[in-house]
Parts: sequence; C-alpha cells; structure tokens
Amino acid sequence: MKPIIFMLFCLSLQMCSQVKQSEKSNPIKNSTSMENSTTPKENPYYSRTDRTKLDVPNSEWKKILSPEVYAVAREADTERPGTGKYNQFDELGEYYCVVCGNHLFRSDAKFSSTCGWPSFFEADKEGVIYKRDSTYGMERTEVLCKRCDSHLGHVFNDGPPPTGTRFCMNSVSLDFEPDSKTTASK
Repeated sequence: MKPIIFMLFCLSLQMCSQVKQSEKSNPIKNSTSMENSTTPKENPYYSRTDRTKLDVPNSEWKKILSPEVYAVAREADTERPGTGKYNQFDELGEYYCVVCGNHLFRSDAKFSSTCGWPSFFEADKEGVIYKRDSTYGMERTEVLCKRCDSHLGHVFNDGPPPTGTRFCMNSVSLDFEPDSKTTASK
C-alpha cells in the first residue's frame, strides 16, 4: 500500500510541475498587466493613414510583435479581465489597431461596462470586420481589424443607446492617440 501512495504522490508532483511550466510559457496567463510593448517605429506595416489591406503571414508578425500582442491579435487569446491599460481610461482621443495602425474607435463611443475590458458602443465602420466565433461552446461575433485581420475582441447586443451594442475589446490590441497630441501636431 505504501508504494502505491508514494507513486501517486510522485505523479501528483510531476503534474503540478507540468502545469507551472505551461503557465510560464504563456505570456497572457502570466501577466498581471497588459502593455502594448511593440512601438510603431519597430513595425514597418504600421500606418495611421494607409487603409490598404495587409496580407502578412503570422510568421512575420511573430518577429515584429511582442509575445503578448501576438497572442491576442494573431492567436485570438484574451487578456485577463481588469488588467488592460484602457479598461478604466477616459482620455479623449482616437483608438487604433496596435498591429497596423488602422483607425478603430473614437473615445466618445467608449463607456464603462464593468465587464473588465474597454467597451465601446460604436466602431469605425471602415476599421473593423466581423466573424462568427463558436469557440468554447458559445456563439459570439468576433471583431477583427479590417486592415490586418488582427483579433480585437467581441461584440455583444447588450450595450447602451444609441446602438445597443457593446464592443468588448482587448487593451493590448489597441493603440491610443490623445486629442491634445493630435491637435498639437496639425
């Protein structure tokens, strides 16, 4: 009986070490705060004026984007709720795709939904596209950047007036430009 208990104990220790190892390799699960660590200067595809559709393979994006941005934007991972820098953020300005610079949202369409992710009731119609998402046994609508096909989040029909929609976005997929900087550069 003692050898069986000892063997079960050893197996449970081995399983725990495998779980900890996989957590270390996942930048999203291991992070307490999601930051956009890829800057536009390091990304040759980033442009706030060019709306030309991009056809860049994920192997190329993986070289350019930080592991956190790549996991969310290219593999449709999700940042942990309440960890994104734009979740409780209320500056006036414009939101762009962190991967390619495409315009996505205006800050006056942002609202506090208390869901744990930044939420908007309206998107730039020329900035996003939609795709059916049946993962995790749910029927949802995924929101993608129209220029680079990066995953941004999901849209739900439980938002405030005037649209009744809630675009629930990952902060790590967004790049923000405050109005003060935009008007100062004109």
